[in-house]
Amino acid sequence: MNQQPNNPLHGITLEMMLNHLVEQYGWDKLGKRIPIQCFRNDPSIKSSLKFLRRTPWARQKVEDLYLESIT
Repeated sequence: MNQQPNNPLHGITLEMMLNHLVEQYGWDKLGKRIPIQCFRNDPSIKSSLKFLRRTPWARQKVEDLYLESIT
C-alpha cells in the first residue's frame, strides 16, 4: 500500500533529486536557476548535499525545481 499517495516526493531522496537536476540542467544552469554558492563555486554532489541538508530554504528550492522538472 502507498502510505503517502498525495506526496510526489515520497521515496525520492535529496541525492536522487540533485542527481536528476544536475543531469537535466548541468551545474551552470542549475546555479542560475537556484543561485547558491554550492552550485556555482566548485560544485559537487557531496558538498551540495551537505549544504542542502542544513539549509531548509535551499532544500525547498531544489524540491520545487525537481517537481517542476518532472511534470
